[in-house]
Amino acid sequence: MRVVFETDLGSFELEIDVDRAPVTAANFLRYVDDGQYEGGSFYRTVHADNQPDDPIRIAVIQAGRNRDAAIPAFPPIDLERTSETGITHRDGTISMARAGPGTATHSFFICIGDQPSLDYGGMRNADGQGFAAFGRVVAGMEVVRAIHSAPYEGQRLTPAVGILRAYRRTGPTSQAGRA
Repeated sequence: MRVVFETDLGSFELEIDVDRAPVTAANFLRYVDDGQYEGGSFYRTVHADNQPDDPIRIAVIQAGRNRDAAIPAFPPIDLERTSETGITHRDGTISMARAGPGTATHSFFICIGDQPSLDYGGMRNADGQGFAAFGRVVAGMEVVRAIHSAPYEGQRLTPAVGILRAYRRTGPTSQAGRA
């Protein structure tokens, strides 16, 4: 399953692993199919220099749905741990953001470089449960890196990078990476 994101900085394409992470993939695809990412944004970028209180450093960009939409978020989903799915947090992996196990809804992040501390047993979160990885960037990683490198204050992108459109790709060719 492929999903294309068109952003203010260009497009990228994701491969969603519906077989190994069925709960997380289905949740993400509900938001895509419902159009809830359109008008949303990439609002967070995490670098080594903007995590002063975190002993375990990561590099990611984070996005979420259009919060101005009148449509409420779908209910939270169960955490599909990397120990169960086998999908680990490597460069270009997409994963669900969460506050605790069973709290993920629409916010997701994409890894910049390998991030093993986000896997099950990793200590980025004190609970050691990790995050639910469910796919990877297959085209347009240069756009993901451009979002990561965009101006920021603290961990907030300034301005946020808008999501113009998110949709399932049909057909054999990709337009990802083209602005």
